[in-house]
Amino acid sequence: MQVCHLSDQALIDQYLQGNEKAFAELLQRHQQKIYTSIYLFVKDRDQAEDLFQDVFIKIIDTLKRGGYNHEGKFSQWAIRIAYNMCVDQFRRNKRRTKVGGSDDFDIFDVLELPDENREDQMIRSETHLRIRQLIDLLPEEQREVVILRHYADLSFKEIAQLTRVSINTALGRMRYALINIRKLMEERSIVLQ
Repeated sequence: MQVCHLSDQALIDQYLQGNEKAFAELLQRHQQKIYTSIYLFVKDRDQAEDLFQDVFIKIIDTLKRGGYNHEGKFSQWAIRIAYNMCVDQFRRNKRRTKVGGSDDFDIFDVLELPDENREDQMIRSETHLRIRQLIDLLPEEQREVVILRHYADLSFKEIAQLTRVSINTALGRMRYALINIRKLMEERSIVLQ
């Protein structure tokens, strides 16, 4: 049976019946999004890799215990686990996260934009750097919502559940984040291309 054509739920069912290839396919489908989400929170490649492995160990344990329900999408469930583990790590380290890129990894490297010439690539890279720098200046709650919404691709309902606030609070934090980013752009005379 070709596992690459199965839904996430079918892959989970196959894995629970002993098909290791099904879990490998599930991992392959979602690893980039989950790793990226972790990395954006912890801003350390080694720590992100460790947390990524811990997340998938927890996913495997939860699946084998029957603790996964079919209500939501697998990727959102996995990102929620990753987020909770990042928050736990953050609380242990009491270290402020940033969204900036590093020499080893840049979130925007995984985004593919077709037919881009070198000048467009440089402009895009500079624009992304400026945006990341502005996001780093936001208060923690606002930065968190921006990361979860735009980098982890979660809905506001999912963000509200994950951060244990109301949807209106999550929406408000995003609104204030955008207002603050605009103010910072004006203060610094930044014009995005």
